[in-house]
Amino acid sequence: MKTLRGKKSAPLALIVLVIMILSVPIMTMAAQPTVNLGTTSTFAVLAGSAITNTGTTVINGSAGGDVGLSPGTAFTGSTSATVSGAIHLADAAASLAKSDLVVAYDDAVGRLPVTRIPTELGGTTLTPGVYDSADGTFQITGTLTLNAEGDPDGVFVFKTASTLITAGSSNVVLRDGARYCRTFWSVGSSATLGTNSHFVGHIFAMESITANTGATIQGQLLARNGAVTLDSNTITNGVCDTVTAPPIGTGTETTPVAIGDNNTIPPVASVTDVPTTPTTTITGGDLPDTASNLYTILLIGAMITLAGAYGLRNRKSLE
Repeated sequence: MKTLRGKKSAPLALIVLVIMILSVPIMTMAAQPTVNLGTTSTFAVLAGSAITNTGTTVINGSAGGDVGLSPGTAFTGSTSATVSGAIHLADAAASLAKSDLVVAYDDAVGRLPVTRIPTELGGTTLTPGVYDSADGTFQITGTLTLNAEGDPDGVFVFKTASTLITAGSSNVVLRDGARYCRTFWSVGSSATLGTNSHFVGHIFAMESITANTGATIQGQLLARNGAVTLDSNTITNGVCDTVTAPPIGTGTETTPVAIGDNNTIPPVASVTDVPTTPTTTITGGDLPDTASNLYTILLIGAMITLAGAYGLRNRKSLE
């Protein structure tokens, strides 16, 4: 009877182990949930030390056009800014939003698994996933395309240990269901948006955020400790609508990008204004190739070990 039970248990153990090993990459590749913004969701601009504006800046959006500052109190140039929401300077609402920003920042920074990609994002097409770079920075020169592949709930998380810098006239384009409200940038120090660039997503910066002249943002500029500096910008913190954009063709497109709130952001620049680079599609959210090979090796090794043990049991029982 003992020999019979041993013969039955070995194949059963093998089957269980195979199922467990194969399930690991499946669980790891589960869709990312969105980052909970808490009370920061209504703030288009939020800073720690100061807010400075030069020129005519428009801050609006149906999700919230609020401006907040805590613990700082100076919003310089506020008279030349059009703000659709409320301005909270070192009050309870701003303080609570800062606390929620810390939670959102930590959530984004802790997202796994991470796909490591080059620092330069211009000329690439990315699918939903969590991304970082080897040197801890990101930059955009040209056009970055975010393609949700038909999934409006697809989440993009970009993690930089240091800086985020976009070049003048650079552009972030959303395609096939991608939405700004599910695009997050956690920046370890400071973010700088280039002149006449167009940027998409929620920026969580540990230090400061600078939007240079004419830069347009669909999303939020949220700086934990430092300042937010504005210069004739348009910041639209709209509802989470699907965003569409004109196809990139010969490089002469000037069609506006349609966004939430039934607003239209003027064209930032034709693609001919920025360097032309080959477009590379990167699929995010899965394990590196080395990880896949590791699972395969582990599976084969486990099967060989169990098969050997099972064979040894059989030989002993026959003896």
